[in-house]
Amino acid sequence: MQKFLIIQTAFIGDVVLATAVAEKLHTYYPDASIDFVVRKGNETLFLHHPFIRKVWVWNKKKQKLLNLIKLGFQLRSQSYDEVINLQRFFSSGLLTVLSSAKHTRGFSTNPLSIFFRFTKPHSISSQGKLHEIARNQQLISDLTDEQATKPRLYPSLKDQKKIEPLTQQAYICCAPGSVWFTKQYPTSHWITFLKKIPSNLTVYFLGAGTDTQLIDRLIAASENKKAQNWCGKLSYLESVALMRKAQMNFVNDSAPLHFTSAVNAPVTAIFCSTVPAFGYGPLSDNSRVVETPENLGCRPCGIHGRTKCPLDHFKCAYTILPERLVAIANER
Repeated sequence: MQKFLIIQTAFIGDVVLATAVAEKLHTYYPDASIDFVVRKGNETLFLHHPFIRKVWVWNKKKQKLLNLIKLGFQLRSQSYDEVINLQRFFSSGLLTVLSSAKHTRGFSTNPLSIFFRFTKPHSISSQGKLHEIARNQQLISDLTDEQATKPRLYPSLKDQKKIEPLTQQAYICCAPGSVWFTKQYPTSHWITFLKKIPSNLTVYFLGAGTDTQLIDRLIAASENKKAQNWCGKLSYLESVALMRKAQMNFVNDSAPLHFTSAVNAPVTAIFCSTVPAFGYGPLSDNSRVVETPENLGCRPCGIHGRTKCPLDHFKCAYTILPERLVAIANER
């Protein structure tokens, strides 16, 4: 039996996309042992997973370096056949090296890639053609094939029962939050959207607990009586289960976008300062991308977004009129 380890200690959306590597490996090696390394907080994505054996957790907030080294030696004790490092930073490179696996794989942009046995380039540009799942799966193409498999998450029966009462009427989900300000569709546009969508639609707002006050203000300003704030009240997998059954999901370029990809849920992805060509667009069969109609020379202004618009006008977001989203919400 072969033993695989996948390392992805970045944000939750990156971990969701990394599940595609596990899916491809499981297809080719159904009896193999497949483990993950994630940052603390993201391990709940793998609760009740049907074939992930173990999830190793790196606590980056307390004694970061010490915990990293301890984890590295724990990985070494597992005698992995293949370690696939999907992250491009020193910390994940160190874990890869400390694992002493028979074969190590990662991107050539990792500072410790010189110690990896197998490397591939990782290039992101506004003219890119590869999705992140394809870039990741290049690392295992010699073990599998060249065709990219989609990510997948597995909400349990308990997760599905938790959200079942919310699915008894026509509804959409909205996830306005993002770590980066310039990835967030403007609050004023969300308010207009809520005022103009069909009155029969229930709206569930999803996000972290830190989004609660913003969503409360947004709902109050819109006076939409069918809008509900579920931020911080559902687990990741409960949110995924709810999004899977939605009539449509309206999201930014952020983790909830990748949630929809992982369960093939309908999605409208709003790209403000970033562009789908970076390789993080939707993968669902029923997916739309909404962007500014203007040819802005300043867009994209960064790969990950920014804490504020560098030019203080945020046209990449404000020129995406909410009526475009309303038209999609009106579709049956």
